[in-house]
Amino acid sequence: MKEYKINVDPRILELLGPNLYTNIYYVLAELIANAYDADAKNVYITANPTDIRVEDDGHGMSYENGEIEKYLNVAGVSRTSEDNSLTRNRTRRKMGRKGVGKLAALSVSESVDVLTIANEDKSGFILNRIPLEENKLEAIPEEEIKFDFINKHGTLIIMKDPQYRLHKTLKTVKRNLIKIFPLINKDFRIHISRGNETEIIDDFDRSVMTELCALITLGESFRSLADSVPNEYPNKRSELAENISSFTSPIIMKDINGQEKEYILELKGWIGAYKSTRGRKAELTDFPDNFISLFANQKMGEFNILPAVGQNKLIEVFIVGQLHIDLFELSELPDIALSNRQGYKSDDPRYIVVLDFVRNELLPKIVNKRKIYADEVNKEKEKRKIEEQKKNEEKLKKLIDKFRTNTSNKAAQKIKDLGMDIPKEVIEKLISESINDNSPDLGIKSKVDSQKKKVLISQTLPDKLLSDIIYKQLLFNNIPEEDILYTNCDDEICRVPEAMAIYDYLREFFVESYSTQKIYVLFVTSDNTKKSWGAITEVGAAWITQIDHKIFNISPFRPEHPLDNEQMWHTTNRDTNNPVDLSMSRLNADIFCQKIDHLCDVLEYRKKTRAENRAYLETLISIV
Repeated sequence: MKEYKINVDPRILELLGPNLYTNIYYVLAELIANAYDADAKNVYITANPTDIRVEDDGHGMSYENGEIEKYLNVAGVSRTSEDNSLTRNRTRRKMGRKGVGKLAALSVSESVDVLTIANEDKSGFILNRIPLEENKLEAIPEEEIKFDFINKHGTLIIMKDPQYRLHKTLKTVKRNLIKIFPLINKDFRIHISRGNETEIIDDFDRSVMTELCALITLGESFRSLADSVPNEYPNKRSELAENISSFTSPIIMKDINGQEKEYILELKGWIGAYKSTRGRKAELTDFPDNFISLFANQKMGEFNILPAVGQNKLIEVFIVGQLHIDLFELSELPDIALSNRQGYKSDDPRYIVVLDFVRNELLPKIVNKRKIYADEVNKEKEKRKIEEQKKNEEKLKKLIDKFRTNTSNKAAQKIKDLGMDIPKEVIEKLISESINDNSPDLGIKSKVDSQKKKVLISQTLPDKLLSDIIYKQLLFNNIPEEDILYTNCDDEICRVPEAMAIYDYLREFFVESYSTQKIYVLFVTSDNTKKSWGAITEVGAAWITQIDHKIFNISPFRPEHPLDNEQMWHTTNRDTNNPVDLSMSRLNADIFCQKIDHLCDVLEYRKKTRAENRAYLETLISIV
């Protein structure tokens, strides 16, 4: 009988070591996971000028018991069934599986010291990318085996002359570590030190929650995270912070023995949205702040699936989440993780199910919550803006009234003192009328004017199609949205502020105001105008206040007085059989652009050329 034996060249360490991991924090995560599997309660990470040390108070390894020999069995599978999936104390599920995590340190250093103690049995050796002859490793004499924090049992890994360095601030190191290793609790603590500076990670980083405006938790074990999310809008709390059941899905798979079985995939965790991204990059980190990470058995398998599930890049900068799917690490199923633990096999059915759920259900749901929050923020801003505007209006009124009274009174008295035989009351009245006539020259009005809407699109809802075209043409000509008042606009910034009626708004800031700025009105008229009390009211208000306006008419309606129907108005045609079919002649297209030109000139906006406006208009409506 012929025998065949595979011989793995020790140079595999040289090939795999520096290429297995691409980030110092992934390396640390592997070494922390090894400590966790050894039932350690503490892990000590020390950044020295010439080395990086990772020490733990786990069981350690005994040379006599063959534990070191087992450790040096590269790629020796550590668990194959549920029976050997628990740690020695039977209180934790093992994170390691492939047996290559021990090579992680070689990604950082060409030479790594491994020191360990178990039952007073000290051992030490140098793990090198290029081993000695006969695959032997250089032993470290027992008298040189010394630890910084432990004395009875545990392991110390020393990465000498590291090619990667930890961030200069330990707070950032802590933040990076907890992103990829969030399992921290009172039974497992991570200590980070550099010189006299120390940081301890002994709990989940709830500070992330304080930066969120919206949160979805999946499963009861994550429900309490919502308590740390700020409650800025109590009336919207139930919409912004929500706990749902963990996602479950049956899945048919073959186990490692080839037998087909049905398994239940369960997804737990949380996904949230930041209130703001402003200032989040003040301190450079090795990981972005927007991500959705996948974990199994509490160990990160893929840091960010957002690129794979995302659809709207702009709003996804606010998204962050950590999802746990332990079925990914079920020992009796094929290993789904890539060798470097920085991703999963994209064709595995478990991975596909998770991505589909996140892409189609979870991500759209949290994005919608972020939009609810943004709407509330905008309402608050608009409310504050209106309140400020009211205060400025009131201040302006008081100042002008005071100015009128004092000026007319003093001037009348001076004239009377000159000996003129005219009653003081008559002189005061004449001066007061003169002041009223010249009050627009008061410079104080500019502050109030700057907060006002400048253009009103007066229309009815059935005529929204033409109104939208006018609105888009205004934006095209560099007129800011905040300067436009358009009650049926899809953009909230152009609508009347929440909780304020349009006629109250117009009366308070455009009729009763002491400010001289008058709003410029674009009337969209049609057969619907006479049916709308609001539209008729706006026409009357424009006539009373002598407001400048232009007419954009939909035939066969003919605008009437008090609108300025003596000037040429613009006409748009509407198909009577298909109300959404609008068109205009080339002449009326030019008149349309001419009126936009005039508005920009009057209000001093930086308009487009006539040719540019005609070309853009052709993209919005049929021109025949």
